[in-house]
Amino acid sequence: MPTETEVGELLHQRGWRTAFTVAERVNAWAALVGVIERGYGDDIYEYTNDLYCRNWLHEAWLLLDDYIVRLWSPLIKALVDRYKGATVDDDGQALEQFHRLPGPDLWWWRRHPRILTGNLGRSLRSVGAIGTAPDTACPSASWSYGTTLRRRA
Repeated sequence: MPTETEVGELLHQRGWRTAFTVAERVNAWAALVGVIERGYGDDIYEYTNDLYCRNWLHEAWLLLDDYIVRLWSPLIKALVDRYKGATVDDDGQALEQFHRLPGPDLWWWRRHPRILTGNLGRSLRSVGAIGTAPDTACPSASWSYGTTLRRRA
């Protein structure tokens, strides 16, 4: 099995803009989840771009050594649980109005933020998405948003 570095290089050769590390993409996923929990206010195009950090993890998981997968899986699962709690499953109906949805195994594309605020909220509401306003939402995470995740040795 390829190492983390080799997987990053391989995915870069397959079209990713750089040879990311697992820690970088987990940090990006954690940051995105944290922002979604508080209310993602940027536009739809930034949001769909940000979702690709999770795509990278999905692709890397298919290539990584079992040990590395087991090492990172508890954190990924916790982030998945938080993401599901902060989003609404609409089978991608809202997002597909703005971006071609990838295959069904990339389930995170079939959800949209529960808190609809800013430009993203306006775009999603314009295509029928239902959510809550930021002032009525109750953040449920006990996550330290400034925390940088480190790869465990």
